[in-house]
Amino acid sequence: MPDLIAQGPLSENRWRRELPAPTSGTDVLIGRSDADWNVPWDGMISRSHVRLTPIADDRVEVQCAVNARNSVFFRGNKSVQFTLVPGEHFVIGGTTFTLANRPGASDSTGDTDLTEHAFDHVMLRRRNFRDAAARIEMLSRLPDLITSSSGDEELLVRVTSVLLQATPSASAVAIASADSAMDESGHVIGPVNILHYDSRVPDKDGPAVSARLVRKAIERRESVLHLWSAASSEMNAFTASEEADWAFCVPLRSEACTGWALYVTGQLLPDESGGLERSLQAAPENLGDDVKFAELVGTMISNLRQSRRLERRQAAMRRFFAPVVMEALAGRATNEVLAPREANLSVMFCDLRGFTKRSERDADQLLELLARVSDALGIMTRHILDTDGVIGDFHGDAAMGFWGWPFEQRDAAIRAAETASRIVTDSTRALETATFRFGIGIATGRAVAGQIGTVDQVKVTAFGPVVNLASRLEGLTKVFGAKVIIDMDTARALQESGDHGYQLRRLARVRPAGLEKEIEAWELLEPPSPGVQVLSPDQIASYEASLDALINGDWSDAYDRLHAIPAWDRPKDVLLSIILKNNRIPPDDWDGVINMPKL
Repeated sequence: MPDLIAQGPLSENRWRRELPAPTSGTDVLIGRSDADWNVPWDGMISRSHVRLTPIADDRVEVQCAVNARNSVFFRGNKSVQFTLVPGEHFVIGGTTFTLANRPGASDSTGDTDLTEHAFDHVMLRRRNFRDAAARIEMLSRLPDLITSSSGDEELLVRVTSVLLQATPSASAVAIASADSAMDESGHVIGPVNILHYDSRVPDKDGPAVSARLVRKAIERRESVLHLWSAASSEMNAFTASEEADWAFCVPLRSEACTGWALYVTGQLLPDESGGLERSLQAAPENLGDDVKFAELVGTMISNLRQSRRLERRQAAMRRFFAPVVMEALAGRATNEVLAPREANLSVMFCDLRGFTKRSERDADQLLELLARVSDALGIMTRHILDTDGVIGDFHGDAAMGFWGWPFEQRDAAIRAAETASRIVTDSTRALETATFRFGIGIATGRAVAGQIGTVDQVKVTAFGPVVNLASRLEGLTKVFGAKVIIDMDTARALQESGDHGYQLRRLARVRPAGLEKEIEAWELLEPPSPGVQVLSPDQIASYEASLDALINGDWSDAYDRLHAIPAWDRPKDVLLSIILKNNRIPPDDWDGVINMPKL
C-alpha cells in the first residue's frame, strides 16, 4: 500500500505513514487530536476531520467528517468525498496530504562504478561535529521525541523524520530490516524489507533502497557508505533514481533490533567548477557528521526497544514470579537468585473447602464454577504477594506460599499469620453466599527454596519436612473445624514478637498420618468482627486447662472443663469425642498424643 504524507508550513511539521491494506477492513481517522493519525501543528484541522478508506489499486476514499469545521480542498475545489490516487494530494488549512508510493529495496547487480567506504563506530564516537551547536540542539530533543512514541510504528515515523531534517543533502530516509540468513561464506542473503520510508519531495516516489548496501552493513556490523559516479547514476543499477549519488547504512547493534538498519540516501552538490568529481572524493569526510548523527539515533532506538523488551519480559514474568522475587532478580543473574538453597521459611498451605461437592453438583455449570474458584484463589494469592510472600505452587483448589526467600525475613511467621488473617477476613465477606471456605496450615522451619524440578520442568517452590508439615496442618483444619492451624515454632515466633495482636489457642498434641513424630498444633483464632463468634481469654484458658488434663490422663476433669466451652466451638467436640469413645478412661497405651487418621 502507498503512504500518506502530511506536510505543514514548517519543515518539521510532517509525517509519513503507511496506509493499511484494503483487505484489512481498517479505516484511518485523521484529526488534530484523539484520532488515529494526529496533525497537532494545524489549528484549522478539527479533532476528527477526514476518514480514509483504502481500496483496490492503491487508491484511497476520502470522506470529510460531519463535524469538521473547515473545508477540504481537492484539485483546487472544496470536496467532502473523493478518491485519491498516488501522486495526488488534498489540503486542509496549512497542511498538504499527499498519497505516494513507497519504493522497495532494489537487488539490481549491474556493473557500476561503485566506491565503498566503511566507518568504524569507535572512530565515529571520537569524531567531533563540525556544526556542533546545531547537532547538539537536535540531539537534546531526541530522547523526548523518541521515548514518547506510543509504539514501533510511531517510533519509525519520528526517526525517519528526524534523520531527514538532520541531513540537508538527503533525498530519502528508510528503516530497513534484513533476514539474518547467511550463505556458506558468511554473507547475509535474506530479503530486505522496508519498515518505514520518507522522502524530501512528497509528489515523487523517491530513490529505492539498495538491498546490497543494507546487507553489507548488517553483515559487517558497521556503517557503510556507497558512492555512485555520475555514469553509474545514469545506469541506475542500485538506486533506480537520478536523485541518489550516495547512500549510507547504519546497522543497529542490539538484540532488540536484530537485522535493522538506518538507510540515508541523497545527492552530491557540484563544486565551484560545476563538476561532481571533487564532491565525490570529499563525500566520505563531508558525510561523516551525518553518519555519526545516524549512529547516535540508532543507539537511542536500540536502547529504547531493548528497554521496552525488558519491560515486556518483566511484565510477563510477573505472572509467574512474586514481586519480592522480581526485586531480587533486578540487577542479578537469574541462576544466582533462583539457585536452590536452605533458608528459614514459614510455609502456608491454603485449601478451598467445598470445591469437590460443588463440582459434582454443578457439573453442568463448570465455567461458572471455575470463575468462583478463580476468585477464591485470587484472595489467597493477592494476600500472599501483598505480604512479600512467594507463591510456590497450586494444587487444584489449593495454593502454597512461603516467606523467608529469596530475601531473609526474620518476621516470616508474622507475615504468614497476617496473610492467613487477611484471607479469613476477606473470605468471610466475599464468600458469604457460597459454600466455599478456607482451611489454612502454617509451619516454620528449615527448607530448601528456589528453582526446583527436573530437566523437563522447573518451578520456583520450597521443599522439605516443614512443607509437608504445613500441608498436614492444613488437613487438620478439617478434623478440628478450625480455619487456621499452625505449628509450635510459628506460635512461638508470634508469642516472642510481642504486640502481634493475634489470639492463639493450643489445640492438641497430635500425630498426623504418615508422620512418626508428634506435633503440637495451635489455632490462630479469627480476628473479632461483626457476626463472628470469638472465644474470650477465659474460655481459651479453660480449653487449654482441659487439654492439659486430657494429656495427663485425668479425663473426667478434662470432660468437665470442656463443658465450659461454648457449644459452637468445634475443636472442643474433637476432645469430647475421644473422651466419650473411651468412656472417660484413657487407654493403657495413652501417651497424650492423638493419632490422626489419614484424610
